[in-house]
Amino acid sequence: MARPLLIVVAAALIDADGRVMVQQRPEGKSMAGLWEFAGGKVEVGELPEAALVRELREELGIETEASCLAPAAFASEALGDKHLLLLLYVLRKWSGVPSALHASALKWVRPVELHALDMPPADRPLIGLLEALI
Repeated sequence: MARPLLIVVAAALIDADGRVMVQQRPEGKSMAGLWEFAGGKVEVGELPEAALVRELREELGIETEASCLAPAAFASEALGDKHLLLLLYVLRKWSGVPSALHASALKWVRPVELHALDMPPADRPLIGLLEALI
């Protein structure tokens, strides 16, 4: 039986020291307390890159351009009655200081440190790629 496709975009923000930013899902949301890459759902009729620029503005209070988003990887996984397609982009250039506007906390970690964090199942396969890229 076919499941509706849920397209989610996320960014691995990478700072000048080669650290990756992750945010903690707030209480009251599904998977509360887990660490994830910033991003969100692509709305109907929205391009993935435009959705990610919007989500980064809403979630972190930063500005970037679609041209600064480098496609890096994707994950595909069943999620309840839907099927999740997670598109991960690498972002090294933005303006503003990331703030936890919709998350419990933010932290910058080395890619190898991501293995020790509780992350959603769809995010975990992306860790190895980030280790290789950075």
